Amino acid sequence: MKILKSLNSPVIFPIIFFALIIFMGSILLYITEINTNSSISWTDLLFTATSAACVTGLTVVDTGTYFSESGQIVILCLIQIGGFGIMTLTSLSIYLWRRQTSITDRIAVGQVLLHDTRFNLGKFLIEIVSWTLLIECIGALIIYFLEPNSFSLFSALFHSISAFCNAGFSLFPDNLTAWKGDWCMNLVFMSLIILGGIGFSVFVESKNYIKKFFLKCKSLPDYQLSWYSKMVIRTSIFLIIIGWLSIYISEYVGYNRIMILDDALLTCLFQSVTSRTAGFNTVDIGQMTNVSLVIILFLMFIGGAPGSCAGGIKLTTFRVIVASIVSELKGKKQVVIGKYAINEAAVKKAMVLFVISIMVVFIAAFTLDFTEGGDKPHHVVRGQFLEILFESVSAFCTVGLSTGLTPKLSIIGKWIIILLMFIGRLGPFVLIAALQSVHDIQYYKLPEENIMIG
Repeated sequence: MKILKSLNSPVIFPIIFFALIIFMGSILLYITEINTNSSISWTDLLFTATSAACVTGLTVVDTGTYFSESGQIVILCLIQIGGFGIMTLTSLSIYLWRRQTSITDRIAVGQVLLHDTRFNLGKFLIEIVSWTLLIECIGALIIYFLEPNSFSLFSALFHSISAFCNAGFSLFPDNLTAWKGDWCMNLVFMSLIILGGIGFSVFVESKNYIKKFFLKCKSLPDYQLSWYSKMVIRTSIFLIIIGWLSIYISEYVGYNRIMILDDALLTCLFQSVTSRTAGFNTVDIGQMTNVSLVIILFLMFIGGAPGSCAGGIKLTTFRVIVASIVSELKGKKQVVIGKYAINEAAVKKAMVLFVISIMVVFIAAFTLDFTEGGDKPHHVVRGQFLEILFESVSAFCTVGLSTGLTPKLSIIGKWIIILLMFIGRLGPFVLIAALQSVHDIQYYKLPEENIMIG
């Protein structure tokens, strides 16, 4: 009875719906490709559909050459659905169907999309869809006019949607390496990636703030960014700068890779931005130094902001964990970020999310290490563990960057990555909440006892 009751939970529905979207996407890819490419396997179709719907970008085959235009359209639709986010789409469906939203729906959706559950759901969701489509169309037009010889209108739209949705899918075999020194093209893609990964609520607030700041219209009320938006923006800028400088030092100071200074700075900046779940690359990731790969691992694991197209544990989780460590070292009783203290429940959630994410990645990496060469001596597979760990984090955090291992994975390895992408996109907390919905509530406390730590 408890399990049946849990199926009515607002947490269970996105899991089922998301799985159905992936399955339907696989069927559509099979239908579009059966007459053009008979060698395609069901595992590869499911892998591609999952990667697209989860806006990951990991591929077992080249999207531009392996799939027909119809297949590419299916992939693009899956990317767009994944970019809007399952909670956004289901909430919009509820709104359009019922034309009103209950308090339960408001709270269930608000906890994912916004830091504040008190908001006009219908107006907010319509604004999300409108601005998303507008930004993607503007991005596509800019890309097309910048490189009309390389991008068709469809290709420009494909890459614009893929960038805004932080998917990383490209129709070019070498991704965006042909434009590694093109500042205009890089700035367009980085802008799309940042806008898609900053979070819808932060975007709306920033839009209103910029409108008020530049128009300076007295009729407009005074508008200030909220504490939450300021924290997200500042943390994002901090991570981009730290990643930028770290990768530059690793590649062009430590390793002394030869490249023109402007191009070196641009490529390092792009890798820092794209590492936070976008998945595009302007350099061969497999040729980067081990230090750079570790830095990218760190950035991938953090990801973007909540309620955005990005994955990872989210930068708010990272910020809370850092603040918690600082507070503990200083002996403070509260975890403080800026002018506000974080409530204890949020700190616990951040810690649990961090630990579970580490466990999921470790188990996946351990399993992949066993399936992808565990029967071989160390000197034969030397360096493969870093590649496996990199691939696991990239899949779980729905990034899509790869050192080149994905196409070489065994069938079991591909299924492990499929599961990782699915779990990573939904988020460990969604799965935890689904399990907790069948748990009994404990109305008592047991006696407490102290224990020696360390």
